[in-house]
Amino acid sequence: MNTETQTTEKSFEGTVCNKKLAGVTDQKYISEHIQEKITENQFDCTVCYKKFSSSYSLRVHHRLHTGEKPFNCVVCDKKFTHMANLDHYVFCHRGKMPFDCTEREKKFTTKVEMSRHFQTHTGEEQFNCTVCNRMYKTGASLKVHLRTHTGEESYGCTFFNKKFTTGHQLQIHLRTHTGEKPHGCSVCYKNFKSGSELKIHLRTHTGEKPFECNVCFKKFTQIGHLKEHGMSHTGEKPFECTVCNKKFITGGKLKLHLRTHTGEKPYGCTVCDKMFTTGHQLQIHLRTHTGEKPHGCPVCYKKFKRGSDLKIHLRTHTGEKLIECNVCFKKFTQSGHLKSHEMYHTGEKTFECTVCNNKFARGNELKIHLRTHTGEKPYSCTVCNKKFITGGKLKIHLRTHTGEKPYSCTLCNKKFTTGGDLKRHLQTHTGK
Repeated sequence: MNTETQTTEKSFEGTVCNKKLAGVTDQKYISEHIQEKITENQFDCTVCYKKFSSSYSLRVHHRLHTGEKPFNCVVCDKKFTHMANLDHYVFCHRGKMPFDCTEREKKFTTKVEMSRHFQTHTGEEQFNCTVCNRMYKTGASLKVHLRTHTGEESYGCTFFNKKFTTGHQLQIHLRTHTGEKPHGCSVCYKNFKSGSELKIHLRTHTGEKPFECNVCFKKFTQIGHLKEHGMSHTGEKPFECTVCNKKFITGGKLKLHLRTHTGEKPYGCTVCDKMFTTGHQLQIHLRTHTGEKPHGCPVCYKKFKRGSDLKIHLRTHTGEKLIECNVCFKKFTQSGHLKSHEMYHTGEKTFECTVCNNKFARGNELKIHLRTHTGEKPYSCTVCNKKFITGGKLKIHLRTHTGEKPYSCTLCNKKFTTGGDLKRHLQTHTGK
């Protein structure tokens, strides 16, 4: 066989892409290659309109929109969109790390992980953003970063007209529709949509606050909270409401504020159809249906729906009263209580009864008063079924069943059911 014939047999140069295929003689493969190049980027995603060179690539991409993960680990049942990802993940269970770092004795499950690690030795950062000069270790990272400049959002939700910069962001978002929460807390068994949410949540158990303010040294569990706090020192409020000109530290807070003007309440309860301005408000409200009280007092084990309620409750144990009236210097555990108290100094009563025109300093006082007109008694004794207008009156009544007398005279040690009874008794000692 001569040299010229041998060369012809060993390579084929494409007429479409000029690519040389060494050692290729199969005409069927060559035909398929040419057809692929002719039809390159002819497969369009119907969701985000991204183009692909093959139907397989399109099918794999579409899983980002559907959330489909057809490849699952037989050990822990974790699911993956690609077979290759599953193959690499299985190494974790086997303890197999086939890729070694040549600089030091460190091993990796994938070649990509090893390559990224090796750059920590060389200091190599090959990918440079031409807009802001930020450096990246991988082309993929740079590609994602560039979308912050272009505003490109290629990944669209099929349920809701919302778009995302990365497939991972879309994947996390889709869980708000499916209800999937694959990341579980090993301490309290609460589940989360993403690993980052779980990581932040775990700090509530460990008490870790890794982000510290360099002005007042206050610590935070999240970098976002630190950034917001930092603006309290600078006075910076870059986000301004176009309706009332009120300024805010973050765009998120401005967005929530705008709903006070528009009346928008996009979060609806699936149980009672009540609507809310924020997802957090809805989350708290849902606990009235489920009875969930995730915030527990470490002293008396009483549970609360909100962390803020627990924080206020803890002051009953510590005796802490941080908020002081600047008129009479009386101290309070809650700002709401101080605000109501201040009205007694000013004589201001902004809440008026529409039935008898009686006025009150607090909205809650008006609410209780209205029950004298409606006859409503929502608090019922579980022992004798007697009903009461307020929870406080029910609490006092229950002591007639339990025999509890929490108020004690410091002079004669006599005990009483209510503070009023104790006050009247003290007059027998003072003569007043």
